[in-house]
Amino acid sequence: MMTQKIVTPSADNIAASAKAASKKGPPPVDKWNPPFCGDIDMRIARDGTWFYLGTPIGRQPLVNLFASIIRKDGDDYFLVTPVEKVGIKVDDAPFVAVDFEPEEGGLRFVTNVGDSVVAGPDHPIRVVRDEDGEPSPYILIRRNLEALIDRKSFYRLVDLGEEQDGMFGVSSGGTFFPIIPAAELRD
Repeated sequence: MMTQKIVTPSADNIAASAKAASKKGPPPVDKWNPPFCGDIDMRIARDGTWFYLGTPIGRQPLVNLFASIIRKDGDDYFLVTPVEKVGIKVDDAPFVAVDFEPEEGGLRFVTNVGDSVVAGPDHPIRVVRDEDGEPSPYILIRRNLEALIDRKSFYRLVDLGEEQDGMFGVSSGGTFFPIIPAAELRD
């Protein structure tokens, strides 16, 4: 009789599975449906810092590897490999857009984990305002995963802003993304 060894989810096991799965290009995490193995003590802070067991993960290649296998199902975030799915905590968004550059066709954003997308219909920008009116801008990076646009990039976006149909916002990829009602800028 053969017994199956039960392995407790750990960052090392997940990293090894992710490395093996990503050798042929970006991992198709949206197509994988492994069993849920529980939550692990991994957290992504609002500033994009990844923590494991309360300690920042200092190796950027490891952070990039984990970022390549993150998936959002409903309101929950998971690291997914072909053989396991573990829950992690995300304080705000899993990525941070740390810069952007205007180019032909739109504004190209770059994240803290190396993703690069042009804002447009497939990668919309949205701005959420808290109760005090403080904006939190986001851009869709992949699947249903967003990046919080960092403050310096947001200020640069505002500098490029224009008014359309009573809204102040930015255009990219043939799409206008509203930021705030234009009347509020005049108050």
